Amino acid sequence: MSGTETKPEGSYLTPSLSDATVRDAMRPEVLTCPSDAVLRDVARTMASEHVHSVVVSGSGEGGRQWGIVTDVDLLRAAREDLDDRTASWAAASEFLSVSPDESLERAVQLMVEHDVTHLVVVDPQGDKAVGVLSTLDIAGLLAWGRG
Repeated sequence: MSGTETKPEGSYLTPSLSDATVRDAMRPEVLTCPSDAVLRDVARTMASEHVHSVVVSGSGEGGRQWGIVTDVDLLRAAREDLDDRTASWAAASEFLSVSPDESLERAVQLMVEHDVTHLVVVDPQGDKAVGVLSTLDIAGLLAWGRG
């Protein structure tokens, strides 16, 4: 943006990073798939829904109950036969979760420390995924946040 252009204004203002919670920036939709879902189908879901991650539910490798397949995980798997690989096999990104009421600054810190692009937002009362927080969601808050 050159110095002569005006600052664009969003259709809404968000809180500043220091005042925001995860709920303020998260996407309240969670696309899920079972751990045995064929990876090509996971890729199709991501492409058709224009999302960068799908939450994997059910037991995966090592008995974990949750996982996440991101677009970066799909890139890593691109040379494989996607019809022979599953979501749990591809869920290489570290799975991290946060509460909707967690401070957004803490969520950003987690993402940076663990070098991940997505956090799954989990309701602490019901242990249910209620949203996803991505680096793009944070960029939107930074772009339209107050102060």
